[in-house]
Amino acid sequence: MNQAILDKIESEQYRKEPLAFAVGDSVKVHTKVVEGDKERIQIFSGLVIGRRGHGLNSTFTVRRISYGEGVERIFPIHSPRIDKVEVERKGSVRRAKLTYLRDRLGKSATLVKEKEGRSEAKAAPAAAK
Repeated sequence: MNQAILDKIESEQYRKEPLAFAVGDSVKVHTKVVEGDKERIQIFSGLVIGRRGHGLNSTFTVRRISYGEGVERIFPIHSPRIDKVEVERKGSVRRAKLTYLRDRLGKSATLVKEKEGRSEAKAAPAAAK
C-alpha cells in the first residue's frame, strides 16, 4: 500500500494531547476497564522504567512493588483505554531504560533521585561557597 494512505489512517488513531512524562517519573496511569456493560477507571501507579517504539506502536513500562513482588505493566501510549497519566513526581535518571531496578528489593527498588527545579539548582552552588 501507499505510505501516504497508511499515514492518513494512522493519524486518526493518535492521541489528541500528548502524554508529558519521562523515564524515571512516578506516575498514575488511569485505565478504562470494561466489566460487563459497565465501565470504570482503574489506577496503576508506579515508576516508568522505559519507553520504546515510535508512532502508534510506542509503549511505556510502569513498575511497582505489590505485596513484596515486583509487577510490571506495559501500556500503549496511543491506546483509547488509557484515560490519562498523572505525574506524581519527576525523576532524574541518566539512562533510557531502568531495568537495573528489577534486581533491587525494598525502598531502593522504587528510589530514583528527584529532579531539582532550576531555581533550587542555582541556589545550591551559591550556598556552598
